[in-house]
Amino acid sequence: MFFLQRRNFLSKSAAIAAGISLHHFPYPLFANPTSKLASDRIALGPKKVMLSRLAMGTGTNGVGGSSNQTRKLGVNGLADLFRAGYDQGLNFFDAADQYGTHPHVRQALKSVPREKVTVLSKTHASTAAEMRADLDRFRRELNTDYIDILLLHCMLDKNWNEKKRGAMDVIAEAQERGIVRTKGTSCHTLDALKTAAAEPWVEVDLARINPAGIAMDAAPDVVIGVLRQMKAAGKGIIGMKIFGAGKLRSKPDECLQFALGLDCVDVFTIGAESRAEMEDLVKKIPAASVRG
Repeated sequence: MFFLQRRNFLSKSAAIAAGISLHHFPYPLFANPTSKLASDRIALGPKKVMLSRLAMGTGTNGVGGSSNQTRKLGVNGLADLFRAGYDQGLNFFDAADQYGTHPHVRQALKSVPREKVTVLSKTHASTAAEMRADLDRFRRELNTDYIDILLLHCMLDKNWNEKKRGAMDVIAEAQERGIVRTKGTSCHTLDALKTAAAEPWVEVDLARINPAGIAMDAAPDVVIGVLRQMKAAGKGIIGMKIFGAGKLRSKPDECLQFALGLDCVDVFTIGAESRAEMEDLVKKIPAASVRG
């Protein structure tokens, strides 16, 4: 029965990728017995950082210091979206230097209690000197004494943990001083993901996952296998590319159901570009979590 279900799951994933209409959702392998909410509080990873199940992403097509969110909404508009999400119970703000979204988080924090918000950022630093500079600059830009989750951004190489050791050591020191609460990686190749699963330094990983394998490191079943290794090692997993970098936006219920049913994903991030999109996600998640 398991192999039949798995075959059906892979067939459905391929169908989504091909743009074929599907009629047999939900995935029986990933059905949940109880409702899950976007605002549920989850203890992430070994440091048990508390955050909402849904993160407010800010990096749709994020490159060169901007993203869809920053271009469409500006500083005040994105800050207003953060505050609207906070009012809906979303306390997890997903930012990055690459997206240029630190000023937007800073603006939101003027009217949202800092201690009640979990701020994630990401760095491209490799050396100790680069990382020290980034830590100082990030905190100035965010106007905060500490960063809740700090990730090495977009790991590609199998041996990233050798190339980035200088930055890793500085982040570990910052964690001991309370400047960083938990640390980890975002990965963009299967080799990098496997290294993150095996690397003790990593406490949290931001991993690409959706039912069609779009904008992912490998086929869903392969990635799920690595993520389960991470979970077995006690690491926290944040899912990203839940809608396949926007290519699966026509299948939101199916994609949400898939993500919500995974036993190896603790929380996930989606970049809404308007208050209506954010509120729609909040409404869809409970229904998607119990189908089947």
